[in-house]
Amino acid sequence: MDVLASRLLLRPRDPARTRAFYRDVLGLAVAREFGPADDPGTVFHAGGGFLEVSGRGSTGPSPDTVLWLQVRDVRAEHARLAAAGATVRREPRVEPWGLVEAWVEDPDGLRIVLVEVPADHPLRRDVRAL
Repeated sequence: MDVLASRLLLRPRDPARTRAFYRDVLGLAVAREFGPADDPGTVFHAGGGFLEVSGRGSTGPSPDTVLWLQVRDVRAEHARLAAAGATVRREPRVEPWGLVEAWVEDPDGLRIVLVEVPADHPLRRDVRAL
Protein backbone atom coordinates (compact mmCIF):
# COMPACT_ATOMS: atom_id res chain seq x y z
CA MET A 1 0.00 0.00 0.00
CA ASP A 2 1.28 3.45 -0.93
CA VAL A 3 -0.41 5.84 1.54
CA LEU A 4 -0.49 9.40 0.24
CA ALA A 5 -2.32 11.06 3.12
CA SER A 6 -4.15 10.13 6.30
CA ARG A 7 -6.73 11.61 8.61
CA LEU A 8 -8.81 10.69 11.60
CA LEU A 9 -12.53 11.45 11.14
CA LEU A 10 -14.63 12.55 14.10
CA ARG A 11 -18.42 12.57 14.02
CA PRO A 12 -19.22 14.66 17.12
CA ARG A 13 -22.57 15.08 18.82
CA ASP A 14 -22.17 18.88 18.62
CA PRO A 15 -20.01 19.69 15.57
CA ALA A 16 -19.81 23.47 16.20
CA ARG A 17 -18.63 22.96 19.79
CA THR A 18 -16.09 20.34 18.70
CA ARG A 19 -14.75 22.50 15.85
CA ALA A 20 -14.34 25.39 18.29
CA PHE A 21 -12.49 23.13 20.75
CA TYR A 22 -9.95 21.89 18.21
CA ARG A 23 -9.49 25.32 16.63
CA ASP A 24 -9.70 27.71 19.60
CA VAL A 25 -8.75 25.63 22.66
CA LEU A 26 -6.37 23.01 21.31
CA GLY A 27 -5.11 25.51 18.71
CA LEU A 28 -4.94 23.27 15.64
CA ALA A 29 -4.59 25.09 12.33
CA VAL A 30 -7.39 24.68 9.79
CA ALA A 31 -6.27 22.93 6.61
CA ARG A 32 -9.61 23.35 4.84
CA GLU A 33 -13.35 23.67 5.28
CA PHE A 34 -16.03 22.20 3.05
CA GLY A 35 -19.78 21.87 2.83
CA PRO A 36 -22.42 24.33 4.04
CA ALA A 37 -21.16 27.62 5.47
CA ASP A 38 -23.36 27.33 8.57
CA ASP A 39 -22.11 23.83 9.45
CA PRO A 40 -18.89 23.14 7.54
CA GLY A 41 -16.76 20.06 7.76
CA THR A 42 -13.32 21.12 8.97
CA VAL A 43 -9.97 19.46 8.40
CA PHE A 44 -7.25 20.38 10.88
CA HIS A 45 -3.50 19.94 10.61
CA ALA A 46 -2.34 17.43 13.23
CA GLY A 47 1.41 16.98 12.88
CA GLY A 48 2.04 14.59 9.98
CA GLY A 49 -1.66 13.82 9.52
CA PHE A 50 -5.05 15.46 9.62
CA LEU A 51 -8.08 15.46 11.88
CA GLU A 52 -11.49 15.95 10.25
CA VAL A 53 -14.55 17.09 12.18
CA SER A 54 -17.63 16.60 10.03
CA GLY A 55 -21.11 15.20 10.19
CA ARG A 56 -22.88 14.39 13.41
CA GLY A 57 -22.61 11.36 15.65
CA SER A 58 -24.88 10.09 18.39
CA THR A 59 -22.83 7.75 20.57
CA GLY A 60 -19.58 9.54 21.29
CA PRO A 61 -16.13 7.99 21.01
CA SER A 62 -15.18 4.53 22.17
CA PRO A 63 -13.16 4.61 25.40
CA ASP A 64 -10.59 2.57 23.46
CA THR A 65 -10.01 5.38 20.94
CA VAL A 66 -7.23 7.83 21.76
CA LEU A 67 -5.79 10.79 19.85
CA TRP A 68 -2.00 10.97 20.41
CA LEU A 69 -0.37 14.38 19.83
CA GLN A 70 3.35 14.94 20.28
CA VAL A 71 4.16 18.45 21.53
CA ARG A 72 7.41 20.23 22.41
CA ASP A 73 6.53 21.02 26.04
CA VAL A 74 3.73 18.95 27.55
CA ARG A 75 3.72 20.83 30.86
CA ALA A 76 3.28 24.20 29.15
CA GLU A 77 0.50 22.83 26.91
CA HIS A 78 -1.22 21.23 29.90
CA ALA A 79 -1.18 24.54 31.80
CA ARG A 80 -2.42 26.46 28.74
CA LEU A 81 -5.25 24.00 28.11
CA ALA A 82 -6.30 23.88 31.77
CA ALA A 83 -6.44 27.69 31.83
CA ALA A 84 -8.53 27.63 28.63
CA GLY A 85 -11.09 25.38 30.31
CA ALA A 86 -10.19 22.05 28.73
CA THR A 87 -11.15 18.95 30.71
CA VAL A 88 -7.92 17.54 32.15
CA ARG A 89 -8.01 13.80 32.74
CA ARG A 90 -4.46 13.42 34.01
CA GLU A 91 -1.65 15.78 34.98
CA PRO A 92 1.73 15.51 33.18
CA ARG A 93 4.00 12.73 34.35
CA VAL A 94 6.90 10.65 33.13
CA GLU A 95 5.72 7.23 32.01
CA PRO A 96 7.71 4.02 32.66
CA TRP A 97 8.70 4.08 28.96
CA GLY A 98 10.28 7.52 29.41
CA LEU A 99 7.78 9.79 27.63
CA VAL A 100 6.09 12.67 29.43
CA GLU A 101 2.30 12.43 29.03
CA ALA A 102 -0.75 14.44 30.03
CA TRP A 103 -4.35 13.59 29.14
CA VAL A 104 -7.17 15.94 28.22
CA GLU A 105 -10.46 15.27 26.49
CA ASP A 106 -12.51 16.85 23.75
CA PRO A 107 -16.18 17.87 24.20
CA ASP A 108 -17.41 14.32 23.43
CA GLY A 109 -14.94 12.75 25.88
CA LEU A 110 -12.34 11.58 23.34
CA ARG A 111 -9.09 11.13 25.27
CA ILE A 112 -6.25 13.21 23.86
CA VAL A 113 -2.78 12.18 25.00
CA LEU A 114 -0.25 15.00 24.86
CA VAL A 115 3.23 13.54 24.61
CA GLU A 116 6.69 15.04 24.99
CA VAL A 117 9.76 13.08 23.95
CA PRO A 118 12.58 14.11 26.34
CA ALA A 119 15.94 15.03 24.83
CA ASP A 120 17.60 11.90 26.26
CA HIS A 121 14.89 9.47 25.10
CA PRO A 122 15.87 6.72 22.60
CA LEU A 123 13.29 8.04 20.13
CA ARG A 124 15.55 11.10 19.71
CA ARG A 125 18.73 9.12 19.14
CA ASP A 126 19.90 7.06 16.19
CA VAL A 127 20.83 3.82 17.94
CA ARG A 128 21.71 1.91 14.75
CA ALA A 129 25.42 2.60 15.18
CA LEU A 130 25.50 1.55 18.85
